[in-house]
Order: sequence, then structure tokens, then C-alpha cells
Amino acid sequence: MGHDHGPATATSGQRGRLAVVLGITLTILAVEVVGGVLAHSLVLIADAGHMATDAAGIGLSLLAVWFAGRPSSDARTFGYQRAEILAAVTNAVLLFGVGAFILVEAARRLAHPETATPGLMVVFGVIALAGNAASLSLLRRGQGQSLNVRGAFLEVLSDLLGAAAVLVAAAVIAGTGFQRADALASIFIGVLILPRTARLLRDAVDVLLEATPKNVDLAEVRGHICETPGVLDVHDLHAWTITSGIPVLSAHVVIADTALADGGGARVLDSLANCLAGHFDVEHCTFQLEPASHLDHEHATHP
Repeated sequence: MGHDHGPATATSGQRGRLAVVLGITLTILAVEVVGGVLAHSLVLIADAGHMATDAAGIGLSLLAVWFAGRPSSDARTFGYQRAEILAAVTNAVLLFGVGAFILVEAARRLAHPETATPGLMVVFGVIALAGNAASLSLLRRGQGQSLNVRGAFLEVLSDLLGAAAVLVAAAVIAGTGFQRADALASIFIGVLILPRTARLLRDAVDVLLEATPKNVDLAEVRGHICETPGVLDVHDLHAWTITSGIPVLSAHVVIADTALADGGGARVLDSLANCLAGHFDVEHCTFQLEPASHLDHEHATHP
């Protein structure tokens, strides 16, 4: 039984918010570049570099939403929905590069500290903090539904903490004259980026490898299918994710020969679709019904 694979994705509903966040991010980027140069602050420059990556990542996400909204065709039966996942992978790779750059530059400045101006650091740090807080508020709800929005959320979250690190470093330099606080705060930003980026990349790769969605227990699904009236067994059961929020499932379902009479097959299909949509939130299902007498002709490739 098939369902229409429409172009709507979890990220498409967040397009307007992503566009606003992109505008905020570009504004903070410009402000921090100016601030880093004027204040001779690595942590501001580091956060500006991260903001540049965020802007590129969010731009990729918006581009992916546009691609994902294009209609499917005979050549691409799911359309361009997986472009969102490719954008998430690109975001993660960019973030890894930025994190590595920050750590290397911070190590250099620990060995050869430069004189930063704490007053200017505070001014530009507060601007960045306020802008990132606004962006986080915009993305908070959507980040639980889409890998792309989650990627943008994590990037902005690390920027928010980076802005806080700027303020802490400025306070330490102003109070003690310890200039290496700027480089240490930059290391904090770099270390903050990497674990979250690794999780984002892992989740995106799982989608590309067509792993079973995290919210789908395949053993439980198999049990529900086998409990459906008229169903004797199930094999070649697969569940995977096309893109964020669009899980799909296929299975070969063995039914009694007598169940095919008087429209019984259609009733079995309806029961299976309703069961999976209701219990597992999987609406895109494909079932191949096989009468028990035909089972010897089937060669299962998956239990």
C-alpha cells in the first residue's frame, strides 16, 4: 500500500525563522569583525569566524528547503528532500574546520599573547549575546523536528556561549590584566563546538545510511503487524528516513489464502496502515501482501 510522498519537510515550516536568524547572524558577524579588529581580541574574531560558518550553514539549509520543495519526478521519486540531510552534513564539516582553526589560533596566542581592549570586548560581546539569544528563541521549537534546524540551533547556541565567553574574558583582563584569558576563552569556544557537531554529523550519516529511525522500534513494529487479523508472518521489514520528519517503511506481509477473498486483502492493508500511523507515526508505508501458499517462492533478504 503506498502513500503520496509530498514535498513538505520538517524544515520547510521553519523557513521564515531561518531567514530571520540568517539576517541576525550576518549582522552579528559584521559587528564582531569590527570589534575583533578594534579590540585586538581573538575570542571576538573566533566567534566572528564561527558566525560566518553559521551564516553559510543557514544559507545552505534555506537552499535545501527550496530544493526539497521541488516536486518529485520519475527520475527522482522522492524529489530533492534528502538535500536537507546533505546540507546538515556540510554544516557539520564546516563546523569541524572552524573548531580546529580556533584551537590552533588560540594555542598560538597562548604562547604569544596580544593586548586586548576589555572595554570594547564588552560592548561587542553584549551585542552578540543579545542577537544570539533572539535567534535561539526563534529556533527553539523547530530544532526538535529537523536536523537542519537543529544544526542551526546548535551553532547559535555555541555562539551564545561564545559571546558569554567574550564577556568573561573581558572581565578577567580588565580585573587582572591576564591577557591569555582571551585565548583561553577561544579554546572554550572551540571545545564547545566539536562534541555537538559530532552528534549532528552522526545523526545525518544515520539518515544517509538508511538506519532505522530512533523513534521506531522495529521489533515492536513486527509484533504489531503480526497481530493484525489475517496476518500470519512478516519478512523483509525495513524502516528508514528520507529526511527529517519523514520516516518510511516497507514489508512483505504473509496472509492466509482465505484472507484474500471478498476484499480481505484491502481490509488487511487498511488495518496495517492505520496501525503504523497510529502507534509509530509512520504514514509512508509500502506493503507487499503474499498468500501463505506463495511463501515458498519468496526469498527473504531481511528477517
